[in-house]
Amino acid sequence: MKIKTLVLSVMLLLSANLFAQKQFTLQSPDKDITIKVKVGDNLTYSVTHNGTVVLAESVIAMKLDNGTVLGEKPILKSEKTVENAEKIAANFYKRNEIDNHYCQMTLAFKGNYSVIFRAYNDGVAYRFVTDFKKPIIIENETADFNFDADYTAHIPYVNARKGDGDFIQQQFFTSFENLYTITPLSKMESDRLVFLPAMVELKDGKKAVITESDLEDFPGLLLRNETGKSGFSAIHAAYPKTEIQGGHNNLQYVVTEREKYIAKVQGKRNFPWRCIVISENDAELADSDMVYKLASPCRVSDVSWIQPGKVAWDWWNAWNIYNVDFKAGINNYTYKYYIDFASKYGIEYVILDEGWAVNLQADLMQVVPEIDLQELVNYGKERNVGIVLWAGYAAIDKDMENVCKYYSEMGVKGFKVDFMDRDDQKVVDFYYRMAEMAAKYHLFVDFHGAYKPTGLSRTYPNVLNYEGVFGLEQAKWDNDDDLVTYEVTIPFIRMVAGPFDFTQGAMNNANKNNFRAIYTEPMSQGTRCRQLAEYVIFESPFNMLCDSPTNYLKEDECTRFIANVPTTWDETVVLDGKVGEYIVVARKKGFRWYIGAITNWEERDLVIDLKPLNGGAKSGHIYRDGPNANNVAKDYVSETAQVMGNKVKVHLAKGGGMVLVW
Repeated sequence: MKIKTLVLSVMLLLSANLFAQKQFTLQSPDKDITIKVKVGDNLTYSVTHNGTVVLAESVIAMKLDNGTVLGEKPILKSEKTVENAEKIAANFYKRNEIDNHYCQMTLAFKGNYSVIFRAYNDGVAYRFVTDFKKPIIIENETADFNFDADYTAHIPYVNARKGDGDFIQQQFFTSFENLYTITPLSKMESDRLVFLPAMVELKDGKKAVITESDLEDFPGLLLRNETGKSGFSAIHAAYPKTEIQGGHNNLQYVVTEREKYIAKVQGKRNFPWRCIVISENDAELADSDMVYKLASPCRVSDVSWIQPGKVAWDWWNAWNIYNVDFKAGINNYTYKYYIDFASKYGIEYVILDEGWAVNLQADLMQVVPEIDLQELVNYGKERNVGIVLWAGYAAIDKDMENVCKYYSEMGVKGFKVDFMDRDDQKVVDFYYRMAEMAAKYHLFVDFHGAYKPTGLSRTYPNVLNYEGVFGLEQAKWDNDDDLVTYEVTIPFIRMVAGPFDFTQGAMNNANKNNFRAIYTEPMSQGTRCRQLAEYVIFESPFNMLCDSPTNYLKEDECTRFIANVPTTWDETVVLDGKVGEYIVVARKKGFRWYIGAITNWEERDLVIDLKPLNGGAKSGHIYRDGPNANNVAKDYVSETAQVMGNKVKVHLAKGGGMVLVW
């Protein structure tokens, strides 16, 4: 009798477990992508693309400070699946309109929370949603990204030096700039953090890029492989407990102690999207709209005052103008020269980078005596050139509204805000407050010292650009960095997240053998035409001219091209490309197409097929590497290009580039 009772109990227990283990399936509109969600002891999901495993079974959860774990032993209340197809009008983007077509599954669980999964034709995403009446504290989040084999990953490690204390904690203070390390997943350094986006090479030539969108009131997602497994686990910076003002020129807040939780939030809210962009060919990655589609809609009622454009920049070229009758530097004579140059070429803005405000004071109301800002604003206005000001994080955060109001009334057009160098919840909140305050006073923002874009430019279109990239400034101080290879990698990884301020436009160009890092008279790696092409290839609504006005005046033809190339687009088509090797991008403004191509350090012959661009002129103008560009990187040819049978043949030199205006 006891044996029968025991057997019956075991059978009932097994039946209960089988009943509790539920599986749900969601497919993309074209049925190529499948998400399988399992509701058992944990909440897990996996992803396939036409039979290729993109993501193996991976746990997701969110732990509250009271011990509750959302996603652990979940009790399902309901499941709802819908399909949505709509057009999104985009502001200041790479296309005017975006197809937002997806299938969505919402799983609601006992305990006042749900998880939303979306399947697009080019990727997947999920987010937690909570419905608590009172605020909650998030102790940590589990977001695993497991793969079915030891694939090769392209990862940007946090660039931090080991010091005394906890090395992991030290890595939460970073500028989010580094080259990519290419490594098997299992060989990742266990004590190094990875910032997003990160890419994994899958089977069948497919690739997956991991990033996030709609990052509001929550810390940014970082990745780590602590165990040598084939995958990543999420890690977040904990909430700052104490900070001191310090860092670069006293313009940062440095965390001295952190809480034991990552976020304190409202109980009723949507959490950020965790997303994976999936490609069958590399070109698809460089044309992704995933982050923009997932972001919160625009909160600025009138965007007519926002004017993207190009800006003459002072810092990279070290204020090195010459053949003038005054001493160049941070003074009104110099900036009037920059304004005159910008006016001559129709360049919309001039920026005053670090140095216009009194050093070490972190007070944007203290202007150095050599600068009369109102005079410069008035001088620029007379010549249709707007003034943009650089600002350190601490300086603008402690007096945000007063600074925005004062300089907006003066006539300043925007701020380049720098040196946040963190992505904990407190700093993420700063981005939103800064964007909102700037919009209130009709100012635009370019974030430097910044984490990757997460769709904020859709929510606040006055946020025109971000850094979060290993940009051309690195050429000022490091001889060993391979920027050429990096530049044909970032369109497929970093640009998936959104625009970046790479600050191209160098007129002093060098090949692999004669490049030198010279801080005060910098040069670029690769050819002149490469620099031109990057104005087409890199997504950048607020785009710098990094070199000296004097150098640009000596290179009139190239300068006129840079000044005239648009910074936002009606349409974008990525025609071809391979990560780390080359890329060809076509962008349209009005009736005109601009096609840009760049290569790595290998010479390359390309046949560019223009059929995807739906007709157009039979000829155009081409800027291509000259016959001696492998030796003299400045060498280029500017000529009429004949389009034969919708195809254009072009040769790229080592580190070379090409632009076709069609």
